[in-house]
Amino acid sequence: MLGSPPFSPLVSRRRVLQIVACGAAAVLTGARAHARTPPIVWEGTALGAPARLILVDESEKTASATVRACLDEVERLEREFSLYRPDSALSRLNANGALERPSLDFLHLLRLSVAFGERTGGAFDISVQPLWQVYADHFATHPDGGDGPPPAAIKEAVSRVGYQRLSIRSERIVLAPGMAVTLNGIAQGYITDRVAELLRARGYASVLVEMGEIRALGPAPAAPPWSVAVAVPPHVPADPLSLPLRDGAVASSAGYATAFDPAARFHHLFAPDTGASAQRFAAVTVVAPQATLADALSTALFVAQPETLPAMMQAFPSARAILTLPSGRRLRIPAA
Repeated sequence: MLGSPPFSPLVSRRRVLQIVACGAAAVLTGARAHARTPPIVWEGTALGAPARLILVDESEKTASATVRACLDEVERLEREFSLYRPDSALSRLNANGALERPSLDFLHLLRLSVAFGERTGGAFDISVQPLWQVYADHFATHPDGGDGPPPAAIKEAVSRVGYQRLSIRSERIVLAPGMAVTLNGIAQGYITDRVAELLRARGYASVLVEMGEIRALGPAPAAPPWSVAVAVPPHVPADPLSLPLRDGAVASSAGYATAFDPAARFHHLFAPDTGASAQRFAAVTVVAPQATLADALSTALFVAQPETLPAMMQAFPSARAILTLPSGRRLRIPAA
């Protein structure tokens, strides 16, 4: 499961996707030439990293208000889910061990995270933050890394991991002693979906949203699918991926992007049961109807035991996964 630094923005995993998740960048293109009006392309910063909106059949006159509404929504949700902001709901929960009167968004995302934990057999676990702290503390004082944190320290951190020990009630959320939560394995997808649904509610039928994850509404201009090109990680002998996307989402997970050591043997995607950085895959890409599902599932698949993957994917029949091995070989579930 994805661990998260308390000193970096919510979008740390967004940087993984943009820089290394299945490659150096996610390149989003549409056949623009035949649109009734030229698409409006906004590029800027959201969640602390580069972001993009492509609005089809929109006028420049109204685009500014639309983009402002989207960014206001991002800001509102970042105040809920960010580990970087000390005043966020998540930061207050971790600092105090409890959160009184949580918002509906916060309640919904925590309950959704627990449901993903159940449906992935525990591979998706938002309580792995203590593991991040153990690794971060170790490598802060041992830059060369050695063999990583002492096994006893990892074991102690694992004893504080377990989403099942979260108490989630509408009036109060309580953490077990020593527990800390990260939403960086799901919040980017959730925020991307919320922005997409905001645009749908405003009448947009053809939109591409890149705000933490990638979500498309409808077709690209002139009705073809959008094309999501995702390059492979460095040193992996495989061809780039090119994925058609229409009314769906894409998310990728790759461990070495946020590595603790120069050799990238230790990274931010932890197996919740062992506390070790997962090593089986170089990258995992998921295509699903919603970015929230693609986000959480790509994380869970990356850290899960190989024998559990087919059953896990059966629990999410609307999703498909492309798993890239370090050798460059790709596994597809379901098989193409």
